[in-house]
Amino acid sequence: MSTSAPRIGVITFPGSLDDRDAQRAIRLAGGEPVALWHGSHDLDGVDALVLPGGFSYGDYLRAGALAALAPIMSEVKDAAAKGMPILGICNGFQMLVEAHLLPGGLIRNAHQQFIRRDQRLRVENASTAWTSEFEVGQEIVIPLKNADGGYTADAETLARIEGEGLITFRYLGVNPNGSLNDIAGLANERGNVVGLMPHPEHAVEPGFGPGTPAAMRSGVDGLAFFTSAIAATVAQAA
Repeated sequence: MSTSAPRIGVITFPGSLDDRDAQRAIRLAGGEPVALWHGSHDLDGVDALVLPGGFSYGDYLRAGALAALAPIMSEVKDAAAKGMPILGICNGFQMLVEAHLLPGGLIRNAHQQFIRRDQRLRVENASTAWTSEFEVGQEIVIPLKNADGGYTADAETLARIEGEGLITFRYLGVNPNGSLNDIAGLANERGNVVGLMPHPEHAVEPGFGPGTPAAMRSGVDGLAFFTSAIAATVAQAA
């Protein structure tokens, strides 16, 4: 990687809604966003990847299931195996579990309703490529919006991810979708792949983030996801 800003790819799928928001978050964090297309096999030499939120392929079959079979996902899997930082947000998280890059699955919310709210989270793991600028136990507020955000896994998988510290975030105050063990986000064993249901790209700029006790729409807790990844790519290149 050159001395220029780290290049972070954002993959657009048919039905992606938050790809431009993710690109903006990367730019605000000091990175260079690179638009990538689901039908391509070219990652354009990026240093990290974001799989954004939305309703890829209309969420037909299962949320994220068809996107997990998109042509570019072959390159995403190869990049993950080589240690590239990869973040899946909401629908992107669903893609990561459907592609078996993260364990478990995501199902319809327990109350069977689409939900949107400013969601409190607790940081459980601050040693991943996307969470290094947080502290374990830190409480943050990130917007959430989903219909299929209930995290599920069998008992053996739950015991493993708990025991290995793979849970990155838990819901606080309320479990909005019935996720087992209040799980809001996960990492793989290597810590380069992270997925979560809330949307950090919507909490990166004062005036446009979630409401906080200080002021409405003042929250910028999501920015640390992207600055963490930039730091990780710089460290890898050193």
